[in-house]
Amino acid sequence: MKITREIKTASLVIAAIALFIFGFNFLKGKDIFSKTTTFYTNFDYNALTSASPVTVKGNKVGRIESIKYDFETGKTRVAFTVNEDFKFSKNSTVRLYEMGLMGGNALAIIDPKDGQLAKDGDVLKSEVETGLVSSLSKNFSGLSTNLDGTLKSADSLMINLNSLVTDKSDKGLKAAIAELNATMKSFKNLSYSLNAFINKDESKLNQTLTNLNRSLDNFSKISGDLAKSDLNKTVSNLDETLISLTTILKKLDNKNGTVGKLLNDDKLYNNLEGATKELEALLKDIKLHPKRYFRILSKKEIPYKKEQ
Repeated sequence: MKITREIKTASLVIAAIALFIFGFNFLKGKDIFSKTTTFYTNFDYNALTSASPVTVKGNKVGRIESIKYDFETGKTRVAFTVNEDFKFSKNSTVRLYEMGLMGGNALAIIDPKDGQLAKDGDVLKSEVETGLVSSLSKNFSGLSTNLDGTLKSADSLMINLNSLVTDKSDKGLKAAIAELNATMKSFKNLSYSLNAFINKDESKLNQTLTNLNRSLDNFSKISGDLAKSDLNKTVSNLDETLISLTTILKKLDNKNGTVGKLLNDDKLYNNLEGATKELEALLKDIKLHPKRYFRILSKKEIPYKKEQ
């Protein structure tokens, strides 16, 4: 049997249409070769799309089939399909939750593991879980207030920095940088001068270091000689001398001894003081009346005259 061109063309068109339908459903997440069961649930508002997944413990087990608004009840009727191999209780809850900041929303089946198994066409109860975006939207007022205060502080800081940079007074940043630059130049010149001095008098510096090294060697030898000498004997002799001196001082301090009586007896001091006064009176009388004592030398009395 000869296949005509029209049959070949029709076969290609049918194959293309079938391939298009398969590819379209594949891109939408549908698997036309797997068997699924359909379930329903209701929400007060719509936060889903046809691409939203149906998950169990984070694993995808189905997809959204349709989203319709029920004019009688005022709720959103959501139909979703689940792989028929997945069995769960009719008392399960369908939870609407946020997958993340950029992940959109999804449905999660919370199975309590009790009661009868859910069948195709059953309507399951639903709930809504507050997610990340909802929390941020609730706290956005406080967040915006804090952000506004932070931005104002940053603006004030930039204004102060600009005023500091443009300040031409002695306290300005430019003046401080200029002074720092001058200090660095002075330090650079000082380092150059020090290098020149070292290069110029390198021989003298080496000689000075050599002499210092010799002095340290001599000091080391002297300290070695001192260590070798009988220093302990010298210290012992000094100790004996100090003991003898202490004994002599104790004897001098003793009132019973001869020297102790001379040092500690008040009568000796009083007698010496009286004798001194009598000797002073005698000398004064000799000066005033020398003829009484030297009649042989002079017949006339020589009057006493005070020295100028």
